[in-house]
Amino acid sequence: MPKIKTCRAAAKRFEKTGSGKYKFRKSHASHILTKKTTKRKRSLRQPQIVADSDMKSVRRMLPYG
Repeated sequence: MPKIKTCRAAAKRFEKTGSGKYKFRKSHASHILTKKTTKRKRSLRQPQIVADSDMKSVRRMLPYG
């Protein structure tokens, strides 16, 4: 059985947690921050967990965790 290739773009964006879920960082947090509210910028700092509906596709892109 041949090895499965990892999607390198996904490997750079997602990280597996101890419980087996995947976390990622939100977009729009790097520049043009002056027009965004403090509340919005604060929520962008927190890493998020991948939704259950997207979990199948993320697992397919990262076959080796």
